[in-house]
Amino acid sequence: MQASISLSLSSSSPITRSDCTAVANAYLCTPRSLRFCGLRREVFESKSLNSFSVSTRLVSCPRDSSFKKVCAALQSNGTPSKGGFDYDLVIIGAGVGGHGAALHAVEKGLKTAILEGDVVGGTCVNRGCVPSKALLAASGRMRELQNEHHMKSFGLQVAAAGYDRQGVADHANNLASKIRSNLTSSMKALGVDILTGTGTILGPQKLKYGKGGSGDTVITAKDIIIATGSVPLVPKGIEVDGKSVITSDHALKLEFVPEWIAIVGSGYIGLEFSDVYTALGSEVTFIEALDQLMPGFDPEIGKLAQRVLINPRKIDYHTGVFASKITPAKDGKPVIIELIDAKTKEPKGTVEVDAALIATGRAPFTQGLGLENINVQTQRGFVPVDERMRVIDANGKLVPHLFCIGDANGKMMLAHAASAQGISVVEQVSGKDHVLNHLSIPAACFTHPEISMVGLTEPQAREKAEKEGFEVSITKTSFKANTKALAENEGEGLAKLIYRPDTGEILGVHIFGLHAADLIHEASNAIAMGTHIQDIKYAVHAHPTLSEVLDELFKSAKVKVNSSSPVVQPVAV
Repeated sequence: MQASISLSLSSSSPITRSDCTAVANAYLCTPRSLRFCGLRREVFESKSLNSFSVSTRLVSCPRDSSFKKVCAALQSNGTPSKGGFDYDLVIIGAGVGGHGAALHAVEKGLKTAILEGDVVGGTCVNRGCVPSKALLAASGRMRELQNEHHMKSFGLQVAAAGYDRQGVADHANNLASKIRSNLTSSMKALGVDILTGTGTILGPQKLKYGKGGSGDTVITAKDIIIATGSVPLVPKGIEVDGKSVITSDHALKLEFVPEWIAIVGSGYIGLEFSDVYTALGSEVTFIEALDQLMPGFDPEIGKLAQRVLINPRKIDYHTGVFASKITPAKDGKPVIIELIDAKTKEPKGTVEVDAALIATGRAPFTQGLGLENINVQTQRGFVPVDERMRVIDANGKLVPHLFCIGDANGKMMLAHAASAQGISVVEQVSGKDHVLNHLSIPAACFTHPEISMVGLTEPQAREKAEKEGFEVSITKTSFKANTKALAENEGEGLAKLIYRPDTGEILGVHIFGLHAADLIHEASNAIAMGTHIQDIKYAVHAHPTLSEVLDELFKSAKVKVNSSSPVVQPVAV
C-alpha cells in the first residue's frame, strides 16, 4: 500500500505532435517516458483509448529508433521472435509490476503477452494502494473538518461534519475501477496480448494458461517473468470470517465502521487503517508482537509519529504480545482476542472488540505456478532470485530465461519496486545489463501527516559503518522552519538525513510531515543517480515550497570533501 515512483530506464526525448500520422492526430501523442499508477500514464486520453483500434497502422515514424519500435508494436505487437517462439516475453500476472514490464517490453520492440487469472491491476489497483488512498483522502478531509482548533486557526468556522459511509466506499471502488480500466486500455493500445487464465510453467520457455483443465492453451516464450504478487498473511489461530474478523481486502470495501476495532500489526497497513478508522469515529487497539509500535520505521521518526498519530487519538495498544487466537463475533458476542507474551508464550489476557483487522503483512502468491517442473523450490513461499531477478533452482543454478519480480520474490514488497524490477528485467532480455539499486527505492505511509523513507535507517547505517569502518553523520530539519508548512498550519514534522561526512554519500533520508510521500523523491533520485550531498546542496528550490525542507536538510550537512563531480558550465541567457 505504498506510493509509487517514476522510474524510466529508456531515453526521454520528447515526441512531437508532428510525429503522429493523420490517423493518430485525433489522439494525443504522449512522451514515452511517462508512467501511470506510478509507472505509466495512459498512452492516450481515456476517451481516445476507448475508440482506438489496435489494428490502426502508425507509419511515418520519427527518426528516434525507440519510437519506431513502439510504432511497430502498435501495428503487430513487435517483430516476431527468432527461434520459433510464440512470444519474445510472457508475463504471468497483470499487476503493477507486470504492467510496467509489459509496456517497457513494447518500447523495446518485443512481442509481449501478459497472463491474468483474476483482474488486471493486481493487489495494488484492486485491493491495495489505490483504493486505500481513496479512503485515506476522504477520511483525511473528515479529520480536518472535525479539528475545530485547526479550522479556527485559518479563521474558518465549520458546522458539524458528517460522512456517508457508502459514498466513501464508492469513491474507493470507483477509483479502483477507473485505474483498472486505464491499465487495461494502455496495454491494449500498445498491442500487448492480454491472456485470461491461470499461468503454469511446463518447462523451459514453455507454459500453459486457462482454467486448469484439458482445454488449457500451451504457448512458448523466449523469456518468462513471474509477477504473481501476494495475498494477506493470516497467522495460525486466527479465524477470518470477512465480517467481524477481516483482512485489508475486506476493510477496503468499508462495509461497516465499527465502534471499536483491534488492528493486529502496526506496520504500514495497520497504521494507515488506524488513520481511516479514527477519522471516521472508531476507537482502535493495536496489537503488536514487537516491543515497539511501527517497528519498520527509523526509531526517531517512529517516536515522533507515535506522538502525533497515536497518542492524541482514540488509540491504545499492546506491544510484545501475539494474538494467539481470534474468534469472530457470533450470537451477540463480541470478537474475542486471546493474547500471549511474544517471548515467553504465557497468557496475557483477552481483548473484546467489535471487529478485528489482520494487518500482519502479506504472503507471496506462488502456488500452482508449476515451479516443480523446472526444479525450483520456494523459500517461505518466495521464489528465489539473484540481484538481476533471475530465478534460482534447487541446486543453486540459474534457470535460463526465467525471472521473478515483485512480491513473489520478497526482495521489496512495494508496487513501484515490482515495476522497477520488471523494467530492469526487460532491459536485460533486450541485451542491456542492468542491476536495480533497491536502496534507492522509496517507501511511504499515507497517514495524516505522512511518513516516507529511502535507504537505511540510523541503526542500519551505524551497523554498516561499524562493519566497513566509516563514520556516520546525522542532520535534521523541522517543518516548523518552513514557510509553506506554517502557511498550512502544518508545522509538525521532521526530515532526517543519514550520510557519510567523508564522501558525502547519502545513506538514508526519513521524513515525517505534510506531503512527505512527495518530498522523498528528491532524495531517492539522488541515491539512484549517485549524487552526493556536496553537489545536490547547490540545487535551487522554489520559495515558498515544502521542497525547501529537503533544501535546508542537504545544506545543513557537513561534508569534508569538495565537489565530487564537474560543475556544468553556465549558459548565458
